[in-house]
Amino acid sequence: MMKPQQPVGIIGYGIYIPRYRIAAREIARIWTDGQSGTPVEAKSVPGPDEDTITMSIEAARNALARASIPASALGAVWIGSESHPYSVKPSGTVVADALGAGPWVSAADWEFACKAGSEAFTAAMALVGSGMQRYALAIGADTAQGRPGDALEYTASAGAAALIVGPAEEALATVDATISYVTDTPDFYRRADRPYPVHGNRFTGEPAYFHQIQSAAGELLRQLGRTAADFTYAVFHQPNAKFPQAVAKRLGFTDRQVAPGLLSPQIGNTYSGAALIGLCAILDIAQPGDTIFMTTYGSGAGSDAYALTVTEAVLERRERAPLTATYLKRAVMIDYAIYAKWRGKLVMG
Repeated sequence: MMKPQQPVGIIGYGIYIPRYRIAAREIARIWTDGQSGTPVEAKSVPGPDEDTITMSIEAARNALARASIPASALGAVWIGSESHPYSVKPSGTVVADALGAGPWVSAADWEFACKAGSEAFTAAMALVGSGMQRYALAIGADTAQGRPGDALEYTASAGAAALIVGPAEEALATVDATISYVTDTPDFYRRADRPYPVHGNRFTGEPAYFHQIQSAAGELLRQLGRTAADFTYAVFHQPNAKFPQAVAKRLGFTDRQVAPGLLSPQIGNTYSGAALIGLCAILDIAQPGDTIFMTTYGSGAGSDAYALTVTEAVLERRERAPLTATYLKRAVMIDYAIYAKWRGKLVMG
């Protein structure tokens, strides 16, 4: 279990979800004549002018608005993603410059499949907790790809979540502790210069997703001397609607604890931002004194678990930027032809 030397917390949070959506049944119509089941209702799709960088900027601006600090106060701008638009040029420098955070700032890109965002979050906790910087910005963002007709295409979606870490006395939610668990489990990967990832189906649930999350979450609960019943809310990585509900039940959490952060049925799997967006949705409704348990997951594989406590500051700060519900309500549905065109799935020989 890891605790920073100096108590830290989230002083600002923000999300961005593209307005465009494609229904899962529309994807099924193309590839299975509508005969297959669908793991989610719909998924978010980035517009033709959107990518990981633009979504990160929007989410970060919302987080800065809630924190009420200038971008120049940030000591780090770290972006976790598996869909950075450049193979070599960093996304972090572009975001830092667009926000006005540079040039005297640490900017970096993080990778760990779907938990790249939480890797950046843990590092931000360490940077602030050590006293090296007062504020650090951690972002999880993706315009996740899925091969046409593959199971991933139904859920691989787009979105971003930004968390600004600062001293606990300024926080709207303190981070009490965190823990990480990793193994070499090849359930999902994409080789260099390949357009789409591949997945080992028989590893996807066990021993990948469920084993990693249960190990990290169970050990953090054990070391804290707490149980699922001690938390008001819980949020887990959301590759689909069923997995997070199933792992929550195994750990002793109820549907009532999990439901407020379960967004995958409406927007799909936002990958690096999935659990973080769920956390932001919970912060939109949480009350002072509420406790939140979050566990992320990244293929390859590993999980980060966190215990958080909400403070009085959340009541006023969450009204400074758009709520998660605002982004969910502005959905514009598109068909598969537009989706395929925007996502570059039509390759001319």
